[in-house]
Amino acid sequence: MQNPVVKTDRKTLGKWGEQFLFVLMRILFGVGWVLAGITKILGGGGSSGHSWFVQPGVFLTDYLMKVLEKPNVPDFYKIFIEDTALNQVMFLNYAIPVTQVVVGLFLITGFLTLPSVLICLFMHINFILSGNINLMSLILYTTAFSILLSGRRIYVLSLDQYLKLDNVFYLKKEKLKVVPVHSTETFSREDLKKLLQEGIIEIANSINQAQASQDERIEQLIAYLEKKHMNENNLFEHQNKVKQAVY
Repeated sequence: MQNPVVKTDRKTLGKWGEQFLFVLMRILFGVGWVLAGITKILGGGGSSGHSWFVQPGVFLTDYLMKVLEKPNVPDFYKIFIEDTALNQVMFLNYAIPVTQVVVGLFLITGFLTLPSVLICLFMHINFILSGNINLMSLILYTTAFSILLSGRRIYVLSLDQYLKLDNVFYLKKEKLKVVPVHSTETFSREDLKKLLQEGIIEIANSINQAQASQDERIEQLIAYLEKKHMNENNLFEHQNKVKQAVY
């Protein structure tokens, strides 16, 4: 017979191992974003050897112009690049690297984890829409979704958990409880028959009242039309008399 203590220890170890895996995934995901931002700021392989801050707008403008020439880029995204991105290229030149570093540090420390993952996912979507689909982008894209679907496990060993922010960014699902209704009130057949007859009588009275009200409105309309017609005839006769008196 298996020792229950050993069985419990295995469950605990499995739970901690799973949580450690998600923590490691979150930290590595953050490290990747920090390195991506630092590479753009200091220069390196990710930015063709040029620093975005030393030569502001040069690499990003060249990158966006090449995106417009790619056939696999959606038309709506090309319109976005032409009308918005190219006009704000200097702002994006500084905003993108800084954002990558900041959200990367947030993910490593576990601070504002959910908003940081959503920002990363937004940047991933833009990267894929620009036509750059490679193995690394797909891995990061999948990692972002895995973190989002991991629930509360992303808050293990995080500042969000320490600062009690995990409850702010977590939607708790409550199960709907169906409470059976037990009626203690019983009706006899005669009572039901009486209620049904009273309901039919009330409906008939309502119909009669509605019919009477409608007949009354019709009579009022006829009287109004007759009065209006009479007034018009009197006015016409008066005008004829005035004309005859003038001539």
